Amino acid sequence: MTTEPRTVLTPELLQSIRDRAGDYDARNAFFFDDLDDLRAAGYLRPRSLTAAARDQRLLAAHAPATALGMTMHLVWMGVARDLAAAGDESLRWVHDDCAAGELFAFAISEQGNDRVMTDSVTRVDRVDPGTDGRGAGWSFTGTKIFTSLSPAWTRLGTLGLHTPAGNEPTDGTAPQIIHGFFTRTAPVSTPGRLELRPTPGITLTPDWDTLGMRATQSWTTRLEQAFIPDERVSRILPVGPTLDPFLLAISANFLTLMAAVYAGLADRALELAVESAHRRTSLKNAGAPQSADPDVRWRVADAALALDALAPQIEAVCRDRDAGVDRGARWFRDLAGLKQRAVVTAREVVDECMHIAGGGAYRTSAELSRLQRDVLAGIYHPSDPESVHSTIAADLLGPLP
Repeated sequence: MTTEPRTVLTPELLQSIRDRAGDYDARNAFFFDDLDDLRAAGYLRPRSLTAAARDQRLLAAHAPATALGMTMHLVWMGVARDLAAAGDESLRWVHDDCAAGELFAFAISEQGNDRVMTDSVTRVDRVDPGTDGRGAGWSFTGTKIFTSLSPAWTRLGTLGLHTPAGNEPTDGTAPQIIHGFFTRTAPVSTPGRLELRPTPGITLTPDWDTLGMRATQSWTTRLEQAFIPDERVSRILPVGPTLDPFLLAISANFLTLMAAVYAGLADRALELAVESAHRRTSLKNAGAPQSADPDVRWRVADAALALDALAPQIEAVCRDRDAGVDRGARWFRDLAGLKQRAVVTAREVVDECMHIAGGGAYRTSAELSRLQRDVLAGIYHPSDPESVHSTIAADLLGPLP
């Protein structure tokens, strides 16, 4: 049996990250120092989904926005790992780049595209060898939103829609979804900093000014004939749902790690609520601490009951994915349901904790206030509640005619 390496998230590293989280949020700034420390500690390197999910839950309990941003990188790491475990070495270079400290991100989300990975409003054109001095590849034109890690990514996964014109390396003549990666480089002396060299055809707009999860800096990304060479194309798939292992691996890693992030955020909220209950006193109870108040005790227990249910679900999914268990099409139901339950539970727990902590938690300077804002972001990550219910209904009742 292979022993999983211990986490690189030492108490000292985690405390430094927690100490910076409030300032990043207040300044609406990217977590550069966190990234530098995490990279130096080896956090970007490959590991199992079980280890990554545990790490992400712990990291999110100290800085949710940092954990959410790092999820994007860890998803691509996991996709490369899962494909390799199934005998597909097409993304071995992703695994190697992760091990070397490169930072991977997603440029997937598009305004008006509620099909997410199975369709696109970004146009992809075939580029023949020698065109504009480039080799064979693909040209992407469109606008992507919510591109987390925008100030610092060095590898960017994306997709777009291509309609073959004939004699092209696609599977048939029907429209295809082209999946691939852009590369951005930085001077060796300043890894991860804003001195990153621009990529031709890619414009990043620093327009991330949101209610919560501010340190992710998920800017708008505009593509104008941005080029991906053939060797960096990961998949060419038909439009629409598919059981291709590549898409399943993305869903499995994204949804599981996202669930871990929101569980970790809720862990911290409950911890703060317990601290508050011990600290605050009550005149109604003759100056006794709030922790002796039956109503407060009930609220704390209720929040813990909800949160305790998440760990077995996350662990079971991670265990089966790491072991290569084949749940078939049921995987999509289980994964979407896991993310939905984690987000809903986290929101309920944080709400309960705000009640426990009282009015002091409503101040913008309070950590619990920031968690209240951060947890709201969960409803915007795929899969949304409508998609989750559609997936589960299709599994139980069959697809709509």
